[in-house]
Amino acid sequence: MKILVINCGSSSLKYQVFDMDNEEVLSKGLVERIGIEGSKIKHTKTGLDSITTETPIPDHKSAIKLVIDALLDKSHGVLESLDELVAVGHRVVHAGEKFATSVKLDSKVMAALKECVPLAPLHNPANIMGIEAVTDVLPRVSQVGVFDTAFHQTMPEKAYIYPIPYGYYEKYGIRRYGFHGTSHFYVANRTAEILGKPIERLKIITCHMGNGSSITAVDGGKSVDTSMGFTPLAGVAMGTRSGDLDPAIFSFIAETEKLSVKDVDSLFNKKSGLLGISGISSDLRDIEEAASRGEQRSKLALQVLAYGAKKYIGAYAAAMGGLDAVAFTAGVGENSVTVRSMVCEGLEFMGIELDVKKNNVRGKEAAISSDSSRVKVLVVPTNEELVIARDSKRLM
Repeated sequence: MKILVINCGSSSLKYQVFDMDNEEVLSKGLVERIGIEGSKIKHTKTGLDSITTETPIPDHKSAIKLVIDALLDKSHGVLESLDELVAVGHRVVHAGEKFATSVKLDSKVMAALKECVPLAPLHNPANIMGIEAVTDVLPRVSQVGVFDTAFHQTMPEKAYIYPIPYGYYEKYGIRRYGFHGTSHFYVANRTAEILGKPIERLKIITCHMGNGSSITAVDGGKSVDTSMGFTPLAGVAMGTRSGDLDPAIFSFIAETEKLSVKDVDSLFNKKSGLLGISGISSDLRDIEEAASRGEQRSKLALQVLAYGAKKYIGAYAAAMGGLDAVAFTAGVGENSVTVRSMVCEGLEFMGIELDVKKNNVRGKEAAISSDSSRVKVLVVPTNEELVIARDSKRLM
């Protein structure tokens, strides 16, 4: 059973092909700069060198056609014919309250996703374009939507309702939704497998820390709280996103700087976070390098990031009434020895003890807590594409 997994952005398209008989990745690739000068496709068949082709790619339909051509290619393709493709699974960022699980895509589901565009104006339109492009190019292949928000639909009302007039929730759906759900789901379940315990008996905090970051409390396999909110702007400081703020800051900056709502929104989403504090970069690697040279604002950016994550871990342990494991994932969580150490420092009182030598690991699964640590700390590389492929297989 071969399944194509697609993660579509406004000007990019990432893809992987899985053989679900053994969950093997047969090929993967990236289409970049769709609709922009210098567009190209990078395709890699497992076991072979990557092939990059620069060619005009005016739209997502053209991008999908290029992907299909690459998958059918005699030398570096992985399909004899399109009949081998059982399904296409899509990452979709926002499904609101409409879907708590992955679903097969049809006209009713597509209409619901379009209704959610105001909730995710930067993400859902691109996801929808990808789905519609596949429909045009592969009209006979079934498609599945896997939603970033779905895993968090198990949050209790007390965790997702904001303390504003309740009518805004009823009228506009203003509530905490949470994101990175596919990643949190995979990492929590993989953590339970590594520990050799049923996830139903575990209290886990998953720390998805990358250019965008979110922390999630997973109690018995269910998300019960998460740091991102109505949008992916909330939570800990991120690459260019501010994270949690006093909402009055928005109006204060707008009034004093004579900025529009759109300008201030852009300020908090694209010019804040690590970039805003350090003044150097949104990339944590650059921040760590500058901090090692003694750049005080870069040191401060690291401290703000780690302190924010530490506070969420403490809060979620309290909310769940205990804690069995903390798992770090995504670009920063999987690769930054420094950030993991700073986040866990001072949490010995709640049973978290990091092992310095074990923590010296990047990009691979590892238990990094000491043997005596009551709460286990792990690095678990995320695999959202595999979750999408598994859900697509299940729904077929």
